Amino acid sequence: MLGRTYETQVCSISRTLEVFGERWTFLILRNALFAESTRFSEFQKSLGIATNVLSSRLDHLVDEGVLERITNDAGEGEYRLTERGRDLAPALIALTEWGDRWAAPNGAPILYRHGRDEHPVRMRLVCDVCGPLDDAIEVEALPGPGMPEALAARVLERHRLRHAG
Repeated sequence: MLGRTYETQVCSISRTLEVFGERWTFLILRNALFAESTRFSEFQKSLGIATNVLSSRLDHLVDEGVLERITNDAGEGEYRLTERGRDLAPALIALTEWGDRWAAPNGAPILYRHGRDEHPVRMRLVCDVCGPLDDAIEVEALPGPGMPEALAARVLERHRLRHAG
């Protein structure tokens, strides 16, 4: 995994990978989001993951505020997604769509549907003003408020040169 310092990686993707950049983590989240898994035994059985690895990953997700440990009415321990965890649904759906297109030779193994009416759910790039974008090539990455000033100036200069003339 990446280190915990970001002098060379001023990027929310690199910071996100520090929390979620291990394959079991995404599978645990998939099951919590879409298979309604809440108990240690459910995650272990459905994933076939070693108990020590699962325990470590669940502890990490709790420490990061993505899951919370609760005790249900029967006195059993469960893991529940926090708002922070539920906010990962679009990212998991986007990863699934990529996998369906490029890594699923027999077709999509999972279909995401709107629970109320079972219409298909998918991810789209959308401009707040223009609407849906046809291709990701239309998206540019420009400095945000968290980018250091010197780096922001270089990025803006490259942007200016690209669009000059």
